[in-house]
Amino acid sequence: MTTPLIRDATLDDAPALAPLLRALGYPADPAAIRARLRSLGAVGPADRVLVAEQNGTLQGFAALHATPTLHRGTPVGRITGLAVLPDRHGRGVGRLLVEAAEAHFRACGAERMEVTSGPAHQPAHEFYRHLGYDDQGVRFARSLVPPAPQP
Repeated sequence: MTTPLIRDATLDDAPALAPLLRALGYPADPAAIRARLRSLGAVGPADRVLVAEQNGTLQGFAALHATPTLHRGTPVGRITGLAVLPDRHGRGVGRLLVEAAEAHFRACGAERMEVTSGPAHQPAHEFYRHLGYDDQGVRFARSLVPPAPQP
């Protein structure tokens, strides 16, 4: 079997990204995904969406963002989303995406990379630990959108 090709996502990848985003708990239709990809393209060269493609089929993706910070002298690279098709788990696709992300952030001058993963994704936490990532700190979040009125 061939090794997946890691490349930048294109607008044409939107339909194949939809089931991967749904698996992460972030359902979106292809039109919304296309709009998000367009928006990310306007942000800057350090922000990318990589996909792993094999035999013409998307196997997974990683969303990458580099953030300049006041408290560090170099940007912080962050994977904000990574998903691999369930039938491709354990076959090295996720590892290839993480390695590509690390190479990208090194090229951007980052000296640190972080990965965010929600509490419901325990297998992902084990995957990142296996790759040498440590649990550091706690992430806090709050919705900025008011709840919808109940009928």
